[in-house]
Amino acid sequence: MAGSNFVDYVKLFLASGAGGNGSTHLRREKYIPKGGPDGGDGGRGGHIILRGNPQFWTLIHLKYRKHIKAKPGESGSGNLCKGANGEDIVLDVPLGTVARNAETGEVLFEITEPGEEKIIVRGGRGGLGNANFKSATNQTPRYAQPGEEGVEGWFILELKMLADVGLVGFPNAGKSTLLSTISAARPKIADYAFTTLEPSVGVVKYYDDKSFVVADIPGIIEGAAEGRGLGHRFLRHIERNSVLLFMIPADSSDIKEEYYILLKELQKFNPQLLGKERILAISKSDMLDDELEREIKKHLPRKVPHIFISSHTGKGIKELKDLLWKTLNE
Repeated sequence: MAGSNFVDYVKLFLASGAGGNGSTHLRREKYIPKGGPDGGDGGRGGHIILRGNPQFWTLIHLKYRKHIKAKPGESGSGNLCKGANGEDIVLDVPLGTVARNAETGEVLFEITEPGEEKIIVRGGRGGLGNANFKSATNQTPRYAQPGEEGVEGWFILELKMLADVGLVGFPNAGKSTLLSTISAARPKIADYAFTTLEPSVGVVKYYDDKSFVVADIPGIIEGAAEGRGLGHRFLRHIERNSVLLFMIPADSSDIKEEYYILLKELQKFNPQLLGKERILAISKSDMLDDELEREIKKHLPRKVPHIFISSHTGKGIKELKDLLWKTLNE
């Protein structure tokens, strides 16, 4: 999206360093004319490493670094001196970053902990020097092992938001307003669809210094699982949430139908999402009187905890926090 600082997908060409060659050096000193082989091993090539950094929340710093290549290892030398290893390249990434092989789509690993480091392309091993090949029958080997080639290829980094609670709903359901009410997050808010074009995360403070994290995720439209609208770009962020808070405004023509449409999109994208805890919040309920609220309750989905809230008046907000905390800690 033009002008957006939130980047949750990058494709990079990564190349690790080649290993240094082993040395074929023969020891020659004034009083030791036949000192034998003393060639050292080559150094390994530089790795490319991903490191989890909680200060990062986007992959934008990698968006324009399309080609990244680590340095090769140095060759060995005489006197059994080993060549220096190639310098590693460490790429800081947000927590929740998934690394994939771009050609096969295979998931290589995920970075989920602060300071966690994983090698995405391993540097080539250094070759053995000729001193390693000396034997009783071959006391002066004049050959050594070449360094191993590095690894290169295209890789995909995808960010999946790490949050306890994910807000799920159609555009303009009041998700951003709720997030700004219960946390210090300040997402863009306006009275039209697709105000939120990128996920926002807020920390909700609870009692006794307890807290939990809520993610406001761009609104679903029908067909999102097939890639319509923001499609897969936002659906993958929901995969990591422990609890899904479905938000449907009180002025919806059919709350129950909207809920099942949302549920169907999640199921099509990843059936495992249905195993997550779900809560239904009827937003903008300050426009309801007691009689209308009772009437709506009759038609809500069964077996799903529900609550009527209003971010503008504060109605049900405390009860919602209590319900979310209880659900997260059951």
